[in-house]
Amino acid sequence: MSPFWNQLHAYCEAHTTPAPEVLHELERETHLKTLAPQMMSGRLQGRFLTMLAQIANPRIALEIGAFTGYGALSIAMGLPEGSVLHTIEANPELEYILRKYIDKSGLTHKIQLHIGKAEDIIPALTFTYDLVFIDAGKQQYAYFYDLVFDRLNPGALILADNVLWSGKVVNRETDVDTLALQAFNDKVQQDPRVDNILLPLRDGLMLARKK
Repeated sequence: MSPFWNQLHAYCEAHTTPAPEVLHELERETHLKTLAPQMMSGRLQGRFLTMLAQIANPRIALEIGAFTGYGALSIAMGLPEGSVLHTIEANPELEYILRKYIDKSGLTHKIQLHIGKAEDIIPALTFTYDLVFIDAGKQQYAYFYDLVFDRLNPGALILADNVLWSGKVVNRETDVDTLALQAFNDKVQQDPRVDNILLPLRDGLMLARKK
């Protein structure tokens, strides 16, 4: 990020409801114990996810790609009582930190953690969803979109993170991840079954609503 963008981002954070302490602790541990802490949703996006869950009032939510759990905790904090988030993480080495902070947050009754490949786990789940957050392998975004779409309830929200890919989608770079994200963004834009908006929040957040 440029110095101006960092300053602007900090200003936005300063004028956003602070994150609970458990998320600050998770953020610190993620920076200490993982090689790519930038994969974490972070404070501003986390507060957005919480508010979106509060507004959407989903009964069952799904997250594809949990990393250390910042996004999962943020979504669960916005869920009404009786609602559940199913979150999937492919890397078993992250399970210890995920379970630690799910327990520490007091949200064990709202979060069901699945460790394994999402393409294997999702077909085995028998739910329909009101909110889906995709934050996994960028080359699989279109696949996951298609995999869950028929199981979205009318009016359900589907979000995809990192869709601007550090601006590479605008620069028309040709690495495989950039090309996959360009194709995904075009796919959602051209899908008549949804209304959508691409938000320049953090690294880009595609938000679509099933009609």
